[in-house]
Amino acid sequence: MDLNRVDQEKYARLVKLEPDVTCCIGCGSCTASCSAGVFSRTSLRSALLALQNGKEQEALSLLGACMFCGKCLMVCPRGLNTRHMILSIHKIYSET
Repeated sequence: MDLNRVDQEKYARLVKLEPDVTCCIGCGSCTASCSAGVFSRTSLRSALLALQNGKEQEALSLLGACMFCGKCLMVCPRGLNTRHMILSIHKIYSET
């Protein structure tokens, strides 16, 4: 993958709207505590990495089963508002 050719415009909008995206350390606590992760492939950590690499549809599919239960919010060691990040990702990347 040539990251120089990846359109970063939407990711830049996401960072501006939700600066916590850049503070994620990728520890996986959110994924480990995810209720939806038991039944589907749900991972905020993987979704953020996919967005950085220009794989928008993959990222949206990784977040599609999110039930917004807030467990990830409670276990995040950085205290990031993961639920709001997921909503912001859907808002920006689901636009046509």
